[in-house]
Amino acid sequence: MNTEGDTHRISPPGSPKELRGLFQELRGQQRTLAREWQESRAELSEIESFLEKAPKIETRLDQLAQHFFGGILDEVERNLTFVLREILEQDLKVVTTREVKKGKINITFGIARQGKREDILTGQGGSVCNIISVGLRLIALSQLHEKDHRRFLILDEQDCWLRPDLVPRLMRIIHTIAHKLQFQVLVISHHDVSLFKEYADRIYRVLPAQREGEGVQVEAINIYE
Repeated sequence: MNTEGDTHRISPPGSPKELRGLFQELRGQQRTLAREWQESRAELSEIESFLEKAPKIETRLDQLAQHFFGGILDEVERNLTFVLREILEQDLKVVTTREVKKGKINITFGIARQGKREDILTGQGGSVCNIISVGLRLIALSQLHEKDHRRFLILDEQDCWLRPDLVPRLMRIIHTIAHKLQFQVLVISHHDVSLFKEYADRIYRVLPAQREGEGVQVEAINIYE
């Protein structure tokens, strides 16, 4: 119904041919959208199926990883335990906590005394950490290909927390392992040079400069005296 002054008019429908063309176009779009919807549903179903299995898969991968590395870590624990007992003469055992996070194995080292866990950072004045650190570095470096990595290790005051009478025990083990693995080891220490004579191939004493402006002095020690 038109009223006087009304400027709005309803556009007449297109011709039957135009309507059929529009209808066919809409039908084509409908088929495309229906196909995409089916593909999306199938993809979503696969994702939901994977997510349902993912926790089980992750758990199994964790188990396999721990099983694979378990034997290696057991051997590392035994070797480090032997070294600790040889040097400190205490009933200590190296123990590890193992867990897999984001596909990577995380290992925490600790010690136990008569089956009771102890904090590795306290109670031993740092000596346990230093000894374990030496052992782990020797183990790690021994696994590297010698063509790419020179078998050379610097130990900077790894004996700083040890009593003087325990220093030769640490040096004996380092000397034995270094020769067995064909490692060159440079040990830096503030302990008296007499503690190293039995288990060193060469010993040098670094002395402060005698005069201002001069460099430090390096003195070779005769280990056979």
